[in-house]
This record gives sequence, structure tokens and C-alpha cells, in this order.
Amino acid sequence: MSVDPQHLLRELFATAIDAAHPQQVLEAYLPKDRSGRVIVIGAGKAAAAMAQVVERCWQGEVCGLVVTRYGHGAPCEKIEVVEAAHPVPDAAGLAVAKRVLELVSNLSEDDRVIFLLSGGGSALLALPAEGITLADKQSINKALLKSGATIGEMNCVRKHLSAIKGGRLGKACWPATVYTYAISDVPGDLATVIASGPTVADPSTSAEALAILKRYSIEVPASVRTWLQSPESETVKPGDPSLARSHFQLIARPQQSLEAAAVKCRQAGFSPLILGDLEGESREVAKVHAGIARQIVLHGQPLAAPCVILSGGETTVTVRGNGRGGRNAEFLLSLTDSLKGLPGVYALAGDTDGIDGSEDNAGAIMTPDSYARAVALGLSASDELDNNNGYGYFEALDALIVTEPTRTNVNDFRAILILESTKNDA
Repeated sequence: MSVDPQHLLRELFATAIDAAHPQQVLEAYLPKDRSGRVIVIGAGKAAAAMAQVVERCWQGEVCGLVVTRYGHGAPCEKIEVVEAAHPVPDAAGLAVAKRVLELVSNLSEDDRVIFLLSGGGSALLALPAEGITLADKQSINKALLKSGATIGEMNCVRKHLSAIKGGRLGKACWPATVYTYAISDVPGDLATVIASGPTVADPSTSAEALAILKRYSIEVPASVRTWLQSPESETVKPGDPSLARSHFQLIARPQQSLEAAAVKCRQAGFSPLILGDLEGESREVAKVHAGIARQIVLHGQPLAAPCVILSGGETTVTVRGNGRGGRNAEFLLSLTDSLKGLPGVYALAGDTDGIDGSEDNAGAIMTPDSYARAVALGLSASDELDNNNGYGYFEALDALIVTEPTRTNVNDFRAILILESTKNDA
């Protein structure tokens, strides 16, 4: 089979991104009646690109304000685009959250609000609850990011420390009609977890938030603990009448991107194996992928090569070292360490938003000679893994993937391409 493995992997990544881009998916979901005035608000890495689609398609009066990550903006004529920090919130995110809340307060039954939501919105729309400072939220956020907590656990804490998340933004819009259009970046595509669910009811509790902080040994100020022990810290619960006119629609999810990549695989002559959305420590998830790849190479199971293993989701990294690298570099470094140059196996791991953690790369590529080339450079995969230095490892191999911000986000994308099986069953 004549194929350039690295080129194919990059094509699969591009296909996954394109399948979830607002320009491709949003318009079909907008209300059929696009006349009259609409207020557009939004938060997330895709917010600016989503706002562009609404501006292009809406026939009536449009105004509004959206916030996205630094570098992820896009030019809009009627909707203001503000950039702020992610994954740790900053003063810009705090300021824009206050403005968003003011914009939707005191609306009437005749008003319509479109809320454009995507991954990253939780950190970008940062408005601490009464008595909690931005510095408090920043320190707790940093600790959660390093702890290995899942995105669901992190967002449970964030919701209960917020004046805008956990349904509170939707409640502020009442009695206006609210249409939330969301691009999912979380395993399971739960509306309550995507960007901490600002316009949907939330069944989680403050007691659960406290338990999460205790589970990961995260120290919090007395003011935070006092707040979480107060009934006022509870989010808007299911059945609350203030959300009766709030409608939620998922417009893109990781599975769509995996399926689009699978179609591309078949067109190239490779059988796809979709593992779906996965959670867990990046290095441990990589070991499972390595085991499947090895079984395919050695025994042609659970499918025969040539094939591609596809997976998405959001893994976590418990930071123990001082190296550079996000979840995807960590995954790929652990995969490299596990396979140690297994012939005919290539892999790509990248974040569909174009930014792996807080670095300037989307991810990286592993080839069968990556392990040996690194050894020749004096690099030990296991030592670099201990130091959480996936970025440094693949930078030395000139194997980083740099896409710039993509302005969408369905989280991680992983593809392991296997050219042939030895099928040695002895």
C-alpha cells in the first residue's frame, strides 16, 4: 500500500477538526425565524467563530458580546469579541463575565438570547461568587489542573464557586427565551459539564464540591469553605421555573469527529477501530492503546492491519515534574515508551482547539523510529515521562504539530496507524 503515514495522520486530524467547526455545523440549528432582535452572548474557544456564523445568518437586529481565549478571536461586525485567559481565569474574563450578566439582566418575554458555548467557557466566563476573590479561583483552578481531577470534577467545583455557572446565567435571562448552542469537549457530552453549564439546571451539590477538594487534598481559604457550606452556594436545580424558557442544543461532539476520521480511513484503505471518548491518566490510557496496537501487530486482533485506532475524550495529567507538555504530548510519550519502536506503528495525538494544554502546539506525531532517534540524542522516554516533558521530547525530534488556534474544540483526537500484522501466534 502506497501511503505516507504522517501525511495521512495529519489529514485525519484536519478532518476531525473540520467536522466540528462552527462554519460547518451551527447554521442548521439556528431558529427558523431569524427576524427581529437577538442578543448574542458566548464563551469558549469556538465562541468567536460561532458568532461569525450568527452574524452571517441572522436577518434581524444582532448585538452582543462573546469571550474567547487569547489568540482565538475572529472579526465580527455586530457582536463584540473579547479575549481572556484559559485555563486559569484572569481579570479580563472577570470583567467580561460581569458585562455578559448585565447584558441579559432585565429582559422581557419578547426578548431572545442566543448563547454560544464551547470548551474553555468555564475558565473564560469567570465571575466568582460573593465573598470569593479572583485570586481564590485562580489558585483553586491551578491546583485542580495539576491534581489529576477529571473535567467533571473540576467543573463541579467551579460551578459552586461561581455567580454565573450552574444555570445561574440562564436564570438571569428570565423571562427571555434562551437558545444555547454547544460544542461538546467532554466525555459523555453532558450539558451540565460543558463549560460548567451556565444555562442548564445542575443536579450536583456543594457537598460534592467540598468532597472533590478533599479528595485531591486541595487547600482552600476559609471564605471558600464557608461559602460552600452555605445554602446560597447551591446551583440552579432541575425543575426551577426560571429555566423553563431555556433551550439547549448540542451541535457538535467528539463522536462526530471520530466518525468523520473513520470515513477518511476507509477511503485511504484502512479499517478504523473507534474506541470512543476516554478518560483517565494520559500515560495509563496510552498503555491501553499500546496493548491494543501490539495485539493487532502480533495477532491481527481485534482487527487486521492495515488499520487505524481512533479515540477522543479528555485525559488528565497529574503533574509531578517540571517539564513542558499537555495531555496529548504526555499520551504520545507514554505510547512511545510502551511500544519502543514497534515496526509499522505511527501515531498522532492532538487537541482539536490547536493548543495542547498551555503550549504553542496542538500535539505531536510518533513514528516507528522515534524511540531510537531519541535514544541517539540522549533522551530517555521514561525519564522524560517522569518529568512530564512530552513537549521537550517531541520538539527534539522535530515532531510537534503546530496548527495555530482552530476556533473549535471537541477535545483530544488520537490516531494510531498500523501498517501490517505479523500475526505470530506461536
